[in-house]
Amino acid sequence: MRETTPLGTSCAVRVSGNVKVRSNKPEVRRLAAAALCAVALTAAAPASLPRTPDGHPDLQGIWSNDTVTMLERPSRFGEKEVFSEQEAIDYERDLVGRWKDRFGDLELTTTGELSPEWQEHGTVVPGRRTSLIVDPSSGKVPLKPEVRARAQARAAELDANPADDPEARTLYERCLIGSAGPPMMPPVYNQNLQIVQTREHVLIVTEMIHDARVVRMNAAHLPPAIRLWMGDSVGRWDGDTLVVETTGFMDDGWLDVRGSPLTAGARMTERFRRPTYGSLAIDVTIDDPKAYTKPFTATVNNHLLADTQLIEFVCIDKSAQHYVGAPGSK
Repeated sequence: MRETTPLGTSCAVRVSGNVKVRSNKPEVRRLAAAALCAVALTAAAPASLPRTPDGHPDLQGIWSNDTVTMLERPSRFGEKEVFSEQEAIDYERDLVGRWKDRFGDLELTTTGELSPEWQEHGTVVPGRRTSLIVDPSSGKVPLKPEVRARAQARAAELDANPADDPEARTLYERCLIGSAGPPMMPPVYNQNLQIVQTREHVLIVTEMIHDARVVRMNAAHLPPAIRLWMGDSVGRWDGDTLVVETTGFMDDGWLDVRGSPLTAGARMTERFRRPTYGSLAIDVTIDDPKAYTKPFTATVNNHLLADTQLIEFVCIDKSAQHYVGAPGSK
């Protein structure tokens, strides 16, 4: 296990250099160092976290938000805010049920993405919440009634005529936007991202649809006439928390793969926190008066991936020949 620190020393090297292991076998010493390193990744106190030369927390590295918890609480769970331990285990194993919650019946029968080759199974979020949304307690996005009616009508039209209009499909399906957000919602696979940090910029590169999102530090927002799919993100430090404010969205954006709307009037605030060496929490508040009755907040948890790199992602049409193991696949 290897994770580069600001001093260029890997975690495994730092552990093995400070801990005595009663074995002269290299493989035993490496395994012991890796195990101790894993403990260090999750148990480090905030005061001991790596920092950049200007004193701010160093958020750099490759992270994964591989959770099975959705933005909204699935309707089948009603008012249940937290899973029991056994319910969490059952939900993590219920692949078909989770896909039905997220996409409906059509995806289960047409795309082939339930094939084991595609799946990267995660767990529920810490605390076993039933949604990423923490406020409101309902775990639901507070859509305006007229917006909800339009969304339901659009969903019904897509169910009836799924291939009539490509622009009616989500931005994810059209490979226009991946999981770089904002908000940075966990995808169902390729859940990894890399953060590169300088004094003037923070770059977030996602494995899914290989988006590169640039956060400009301590800058002014772009003129209102300039609209971007990912909006215009400006960051600042509030103590040890990186606060990113994003405005300037397109007026026909999507908040998640289910098609929750994001309009040109939206303002999004993300707070990046590193509670331990091996964890990164992102609290995101969406304030979009054109679509929602009030602001709402979700928390996305990420864990550090040591000794790895992002892999190339290729977005292609949903044709059976492209799926591994499918008839006629290449």
